[in-house]
Amino acid sequence: MTRSFDPRRRRGLAWAAAGAVTAASGALALLAAPPLRAQGDDAAARLRRFVERVGSGRARFEQTVTTPDGAARKASSGRFEFLRPGRFRFDYERPYAQLVVGDGTRVWVHDPDLQQVSVHRVDQALGASPAALLAGGELERDFVLAPDPPRAGRDEQLAWVRATPRAGDSGFAWIAVGMGGALPARIEILDRFGQRTMLRLLDFEADAPVAPERFAFTPPPGADVVEQ
Repeated sequence: MTRSFDPRRRRGLAWAAAGAVTAASGALALLAAPPLRAQGDDAAARLRRFVERVGSGRARFEQTVTTPDGAARKASSGRFEFLRPGRFRFDYERPYAQLVVGDGTRVWVHDPDLQQVSVHRVDQALGASPAALLAGGELERDFVLAPDPPRAGRDEQLAWVRATPRAGDSGFAWIAVGMGGALPARIEILDRFGQRTMLRLLDFEADAPVAPERFAFTPPPGADVVEQ
């Protein structure tokens, strides 16, 4: 059954606004930078090698979304898998179950509590988004990469690179990637409303075998299917 979206429970593509990220296909462009920005250059180089060389993987994630005034924080967690080109899967486990699957053509968001599924064309759903940053497409067309300052605390040892969408209507001001060694360890996102999201990727298994069937989705019987 297909009907209009329920605005009271709009979670469809909340994963993107909250910083859900995936793995990418294609090469990232490296931008020229002054010599004093060596750390940023190193982060961009690491991210480029990851994109070029790692074809699949899985990780746990912890996600925190902070309001513009910093007063409220919302935490969630789950598991993430990807398979190039352009296939990804987020299994949100806490505080409630939600499934986000990109099959290379469409993005499916399933809310089992509501028995509701939203479906989006992958080009419309991703655009210049956190998912697109690591999940495929012409990234050098969509983003400008530049060095980003180190973070304080337990993330201070990471090398950071900032990706700024070229399009002015992307919904995101910027997306920063913190590289821990050869793998992305943190993703920080500032959206156009001032909301800030931090994604921590844990127990990352690069090139782990992931079955293609993990990225196929069929709406369960009786679910409301909402086309966006």
